[in-house]
Amino acid sequence: MKEETTVSATAFDHPFLSGLLGDEEISAYFTAEADIRAMLQFEAALARAEAAHDVIPLPAAEAISAACAAFTADIPALRAATARDGVVIPELVRQLRAATGETGAHVHTGATSQDVIDTSLMLRLKPVAFIFAARLTAIEIRLAALETSLGAKPLMGRTRMQAAIPIAVADRLHVWRTPFDTYREKLTELRFPLQFGGAAGTLEKLGGKAAAVRSSLAQELGLTDLPQWQSQRAFIAEFAGLLSLVTGSLGKFGQDIALMSQAGDEIALSGGGSSSAMAHKQNPVAAETLVALARFNATQISAIHQSMVHEQERSGAAWTLEWLVLPQMVVATGAALRLARELADNIQSLGSANS
Repeated sequence: MKEETTVSATAFDHPFLSGLLGDEEISAYFTAEADIRAMLQFEAALARAEAAHDVIPLPAAEAISAACAAFTADIPALRAATARDGVVIPELVRQLRAATGETGAHVHTGATSQDVIDTSLMLRLKPVAFIFAARLTAIEIRLAALETSLGAKPLMGRTRMQAAIPIAVADRLHVWRTPFDTYREKLTELRFPLQFGGAAGTLEKLGGKAAAVRSSLAQELGLTDLPQWQSQRAFIAEFAGLLSLVTGSLGKFGQDIALMSQAGDEIALSGGGSSSAMAHKQNPVAAETLVALARFNATQISAIHQSMVHEQERSGAAWTLEWLVLPQMVVATGAALRLARELADNIQSLGSANS
């Protein structure tokens, strides 16, 4: 028997735990390849924007764009340099300049490491937000279908874990569905900002052309043109807060399903988990996992808020903390949406058995 030797420190990309807690579609946006691809997209777009405003020669911009399209990074060298520099960009720029040849000196003109790293993040979060919105829509559609077919059936309403008064299945379904419209609208209306401030947020190397170059760069990349936000991380905190709201509402859905399964006669589910010790059991695994993911994201919010405290014009410590926390929150949200859709699809009946 060949053993799996892959090492992982998180459950989201673990060789087997990721089957439950991971999300391959969302995790793909946080691979080294995806990050480097977005960084190169920034460098190519920067060169074109600067050429458009006569900051660098047009032939240089064309050479940089071509080099970015054909570039293959030396990952071991990037890893070693990041250990030394704290960021990957100095070594990435060195490699890109070497690949660009005689015009390599024009690579990264006026930019700093944080411009590339933060913009790469925005380029990857933007499509993720639309994926999340689409998944919310799919869950809503399924719950609406359940309301049409099962909504009139009676169900015991419970307050503080005790039987209260009879309600209809539609009443509980309505509670589950209510937040999703708001979350979907917020996800699709988010303005993902370009980061472009140079060494200290002033774009001092571009002089009077700074605002025009930044505007052109934002347009090239499909991002919002905002003044530098390198030391003001409210957007990151707001985005993380929205993720926690989404998983919190999905966790409430999961908790209710788990409790209804415990009651025994209020819900019928297909696809439950088996027990190694009790063959008769069908565990509400997806429902339980939604609760765990909601609590995970809720605990990460404090770390994201801690990462807002940047010293002066840039913080290494606060920024690094953000790298540790935000990707896991995003993948956790993807997993929660995936599991909630599966769980909703597995609902076969709702309501009291004697109805």
